[in-house]
Amino acid sequence: MLGLALPGPGEARADSRCAIDDRGREVCLEQPAERIAALSPGATELLFAAGAGDRVVAVVAHSDYPPEAGEIPSVGNHARLDLEALLALEPDLVVGWITGNPVEQLERLERLGLPVFQLEPRDIAGVAGAMERLASLAGSEREGRRAALAFREGMAELAERHAEAEPVSVFYQVWDSPLMTVNDAHWIGEVVRLCGGVNVFGDLDRLAPRIAEEAVLAADPEVILAGGMGEANREWLAHWSRYPELTAVAADNLFFVPPSLIQRPTPRLLEGAGLLCEALETARGRR
Repeated sequence: MLGLALPGPGEARADSRCAIDDRGREVCLEQPAERIAALSPGATELLFAAGAGDRVVAVVAHSDYPPEAGEIPSVGNHARLDLEALLALEPDLVVGWITGNPVEQLERLERLGLPVFQLEPRDIAGVAGAMERLASLAGSEREGRRAALAFREGMAELAERHAEAEPVSVFYQVWDSPLMTVNDAHWIGEVVRLCGGVNVFGDLDRLAPRIAEEAVLAADPEVILAGGMGEANREWLAHWSRYPELTAVAADNLFFVPPSLIQRPTPRLLEGAGLLCEALETARGRR
């Protein structure tokens, strides 16, 4: 007589999938996710990169990449979800964004029995890890590992290329009103450092601190970088042109990087990092 080893209480099924989210919680599925709700543009990009794009059944506003995401039903925006519309799509996995989605709405989804995997990569390594973990939950491990490897290798190549670069002092503007920047622990600060830049506000405590305009004038960076409102809006840089005494202005070192390439912790950060490194190289050439 053959004995069947059935899962006991607390034991995982052979085909179960588990991953640790960015809150440090283990999320387990009995089988690979087939209907995924992505509750931020960043989560949408990461899922597609991880090979799970064909399983995404719900997104939120501004999920504009890849283009196919625009064809997926939207269930509100990152700050206010249409829970009725979301539940009607019957997701078997919800991917939330820690500082983007209201805690109470994510908790309500969990009380309704939906597995909620909360993401928010804080550094370059976290982007690669997020793709691998999402791929594990979706059963697309091969694609996820391939995407993570390409991202890691691309960043390592940039770092090696600029390892001996002359330092350049940098101010990165992440928002205009209130005026905000990033510190060295932020992934943008990490990219600045990778490219041989020195973040003039890198030692501040908060990841994205508010600062005074006078603080920028006092720091007198050699380069000013800005994302701006929209993919081609250089208005923030135009503001600094009013201060010809700034080193960055005098040297014409005001550079724009499309925000979706640098302000979202997704694989496209590699492209944004390449543009940022090019800007610093241009500044070195203008000395």
